[in-house]
Amino acid sequence: MKLVPLGDRVVLKQLVAEETTKSGIVLPGQNKEKPQQAEVVAVGPGGTVDGKEVKMEVKVGDHVIYSKYAGTDVKIEEDEFIIVKQGDILAVIE
Repeated sequence: MKLVPLGDRVVLKQLVAEETTKSGIVLPGQNKEKPQQAEVVAVGPGGTVDGKEVKMEVKVGDHVIYSKYAGTDVKIEEDEFIIVKQGDILAVIE
């Protein structure tokens, strides 16, 4: 199954949160908040949304930071995705 976003929506796959101590021990992030970092999996066509012209500024493969309470969580098979509006993406990580 494939997600195809409409309008100015973007499908994100959240990046795994792991923390490494100074000695190199990896601590799983189970008790921590999820980071707001994700990879762009699919991008909508943009166009006219609510009467305004929207140009899509992110592309598939970009790593982004998105707003904390933004989007809708979707689970397809074993994969979890977040669908957000482009305006909820705060920055692209370069």
